[in-house]
Amino acid sequence: MTGFIRAPRIANLEISEIVQLTEKAAVLKSQGHDIIALSTGEPDFPTPPHVIEAAHRAALAGKTRYPATLGTAELRAAIAAVNGVSPAEVIVSTGAKQVLANAMLASLADDDEVIIPAPYWTSYSDIVALAGGRPVVLPCPMTRGFKLTPEALEAAITPRTRWLMLNSPSNPSGAIYSAAEIRALAEVLARHEQVWVLSDEIYEHLSYVPFTRFRDAAPELADRTLVVNGVSKAYSMTGWRIGWGVGPAALIKAMGAVQGQITSGASSISQAAALAALTGDQSLLETRRAAMRARRDHVVAGLNAMPGVVCPEPKGAFYAFPDLSRAIAAGGFESDAAICAWLLDQAGVAIVPGRAFGLPGHARLSFAYAERDLEEGLSRIHAALDVRLGVTA
Repeated sequence: MTGFIRAPRIANLEISEIVQLTEKAAVLKSQGHDIIALSTGEPDFPTPPHVIEAAHRAALAGKTRYPATLGTAELRAAIAAVNGVSPAEVIVSTGAKQVLANAMLASLADDDEVIIPAPYWTSYSDIVALAGGRPVVLPCPMTRGFKLTPEALEAAITPRTRWLMLNSPSNPSGAIYSAAEIRALAEVLARHEQVWVLSDEIYEHLSYVPFTRFRDAAPELADRTLVVNGVSKAYSMTGWRIGWGVGPAALIKAMGAVQGQITSGASSISQAAALAALTGDQSLLETRRAAMRARRDHVVAGLNAMPGVVCPEPKGAFYAFPDLSRAIAAGGFESDAAICAWLLDQAGVAIVPGRAFGLPGHARLSFAYAERDLEEGLSRIHAALDVRLGVTA
């Protein structure tokens, strides 16, 4: 009897290394091990009370039927108003990840190329491959601020290039493209009309320096730009699963056709909650951004005090992406994955190796955790490295 055979399109597809590490840490913790997981990109703040109340009111009011495939009229109108577009240019999905998948499935032919600057969010390349495309990964090292240059972009474009995926603020590096940097990339893209831009701006409200939306800096490319955003990060609504895409109506219609055959519309109750988040009091955004900035400063200082570790200051999001190459070499580790596995085993701290983001030699540490966990986690990592690298006080 023949066993199960995977479809070729998912032959190499696995659950992301971020999720695997987080789940492993959870299992160890459930077994009684003293584990601190700094691996997940999930704010520790609660969902705002007025958002929860709006969801409750929607449920009590009977808004529990199938919603429209592209999203409720009220939420699409609110998103359109924020972005200065028409509701026809908006799709609401079950998280920002589904927006990405919808776009790739709706637009890619077999072996179409998608340029992905590394480090990148781990799902980008897998989503492209799942849709039949070919990820073209361009390493953007720390020495270049983890950002794509116009020269590298120009050299990577071919007649098969269909998309550039750009994430600002970046997960995992925290890099933010300035208006001038976006303009420089846009000048390259203007010469290649077949290349569209997917601008992932999910961390827009977690910027510690001035933030520029891609469409604002390059309005002439609006007719081939898809902006991805959502409520998960800024409003602490990861479990509500609401993201959206803003782009040309023809693309949105095609993405809706894909979504209609996979999930249909996103949860009606979650959409009511997202509407309340977008239209309610926005002062909490600055309060929470300030708290994250303070955590960032503490974490970056702590990492830079460790032997063999160099950590640049992230300009946005809530991740540090230190260079561990010196610690890897001095400690006799084979790779960034090896040192991260050792830290989980020896120090009880879970962080994610840089290879998961396309840039080995680094690791991602989330500072979207309570200060006591951050303090303890940093202390454990520092102590473990001191012993391994033979550092004495």
